[in-house]
Amino acid sequence: MREFLLLAHRVPVGGAFTLNDLAGGGGRMDEVARVVSTAFTLSNDLRRDTELTILFEAEAPPRARRMRLDGHRLKFLNPDERSTAALLKNALVRSAGVPRDVEASPGLLVGPADPSEELRRFAGVAGTIWLTESGPPIGPEDVGQGSFRAVLSDPTDPTEAEAELLRGAGASPRSLGPRSLRSSQCVDVLHHLADRSDGSGPLPRGSPAPSG
Repeated sequence: MREFLLLAHRVPVGGAFTLNDLAGGGGRMDEVARVVSTAFTLSNDLRRDTELTILFEAEAPPRARRMRLDGHRLKFLNPDERSTAALLKNALVRSAGVPRDVEASPGLLVGPADPSEELRRFAGVAGTIWLTESGPPIGPEDVGQGSFRAVLSDPTDPTEAEAELLRGAGASPRSLGPRSLRSSQCVDVLHHLADRSDGSGPLPRGSPAPSG
């Protein structure tokens, strides 16, 4: 299984933004949508072995939202950024003010959350990696047999409180290389490394790969 957790710091949690301004009023929903598309889409197929949790943190609990996308059941996901953003926006709108999880579409569950507790729970599982430019290089053991758990952030770096929580939970800092990449590119690189590890044998440490 491949599991991602994305910290989304600026997207309006009630879905109050226009699809014509995803990068501005949408709080970088453009990049969040690219992460979703990259995490799941293949050529004419979806990655069914992947799960993605997004923590929408623009407002404090109880208005913060957790969105979970399950590749086993996911439908209606297209590879383009705008339709993906529309799918996520609709889920946020449908769940606004609802004090429980809502399945907004097949495989897409959204509901209220305490981001700190969710992050602590995810990062506390042994082997979880935290993509950060200051970490040591990623190694083959981090994506062993094509499986991994990874925490990454939107274009805004994790807050110091989030970084401290990740360290305290035992997440392993890892870098994908010397250059700063977009969140969606980091997802693509991780999938590539895991695909090679799963299908072509382990990768040698030091194989070139960009940064998270």
